[in-house]
Amino acid sequence: MAERETLASRLGFILLSAGCAIGLGNVWRFPYITGQYGGAAFVLIYLVFLVIIGMPVMVMEFSLGRASGKNISLALRVLEPKGTKWHLYGPAAIAGNYLLMMFYTCITGWLLYYFASSLGGKLEGLDAESSAAFFSALQADPATMAIWMAIAVVIAFLICLGGLQKGVENASKIMMVCLLVLMVALAINSVLIPGGQEGLAFYLVPDIGRAMEAGITEVIFAAMSQAFFTLSIGMGGMTIFGSYIGKDQSLTGESARIIALDTSVALMAGLIIFPACFAYGVNPGSGPGLLFVTLPNVFSHMAGGRIWGSLFFLFMTFAAMTTLIAVFENIIAYWMDNHGWSRKKAVTVNMPLIIVLAMPCILGFNLLSSFQPLGPGTGILDLEDFLISSTIMPLGSLLFVLFCAHRRGWGWEGFIREADAGKGMKFPSWLRIYVRWILPVIILAIFIKGYWDIFSKLI
Repeated sequence: MAERETLASRLGFILLSAGCAIGLGNVWRFPYITGQYGGAAFVLIYLVFLVIIGMPVMVMEFSLGRASGKNISLALRVLEPKGTKWHLYGPAAIAGNYLLMMFYTCITGWLLYYFASSLGGKLEGLDAESSAAFFSALQADPATMAIWMAIAVVIAFLICLGGLQKGVENASKIMMVCLLVLMVALAINSVLIPGGQEGLAFYLVPDIGRAMEAGITEVIFAAMSQAFFTLSIGMGGMTIFGSYIGKDQSLTGESARIIALDTSVALMAGLIIFPACFAYGVNPGSGPGLLFVTLPNVFSHMAGGRIWGSLFFLFMTFAAMTTLIAVFENIIAYWMDNHGWSRKKAVTVNMPLIIVLAMPCILGFNLLSSFQPLGPGTGILDLEDFLISSTIMPLGSLLFVLFCAHRRGWGWEGFIREADAGKGMKFPSWLRIYVRWILPVIILAIFIKGYWDIFSKLI
């Protein structure tokens, strides 16, 4: 068997891991949830939960990967005590990666389509009604959606085919740098829009009264959930990247840098969106349609809107593509490590497979729109997203915490030894009681709340 690949640089590890974490959760979900739950007050609560929930689980995932040198499917088997069955979660985590790609590739295809449409001038002059009609026309056309989804899948898999260093690592570096440069340019333009100051105040000045109007319990759970899901933890994505790096840097320090980069992107997305929304009288809490219905309307009224709209959707495409590449690499590594496949064979088999698996999501907006699994107005995408966001991610994270903190698993000593190996910030040993007993309760609460929110509407 060929020697296992490794990343060429520490920067490559940080940008690749950040690219996996940075995605639509940051630049799509974060702004509209912030709008719904009161602006800056929500952001402050979110940042607290990012540190107390996201950070420990990310360090644990990286530790599992680096200690074992394997993907999630084999890492648990290598590290678990003899006779235990922790490794049974491995195949479920890999299945979760496939499930995520069944709808994430579809949305990435939308972004590519909107970038091309904006560049070609098709979004110019749209008002609120015609902007909504444009998006509805796309969703009603399965052929167009399938073509753009397939383009996204092929691009990402061809990058992975180039190898870990020359393909995945180099592409992630380029895309992440471009993403950050585009964000700065878009944020500066948005902040300077006449009339955007009210949006900045909404976003940056805490207003507890607005949070209370939304319901403080709802705000807290929304912040907990966003902090939890934005980092792509629980499915083994961070485990595989941990397996590609050496022991010269502590994993808590590296996790802090990745989370800081991930959070910066989310916060910058708010700087792009909120001033523009307020300047043009648009509701920033308008829900998921903010990206594909509301913002094209904003750009169509903006000076140089065609340019800024194109740059915005290019930035969004980079954010989505970095996640695609990272998840595809996790899937490819599974087949290489577990079944001895070559990288070429893993790409050749999985590329058409992912395209086929994404078709139910696409058809859920048109030919299969009568199938509403989670109640009226829902579709196949909602079901797939629910299974990932409210089931696999929280249960996977709960398993990682229990595995690392309890002696029936890998155990606290094994975890700390791996997490603290190398230079840099160490994992606080005084957090042992919190990680062992309190963090699992928080994650379990997020899991129960996710199911309660869905099924209480169906009763």
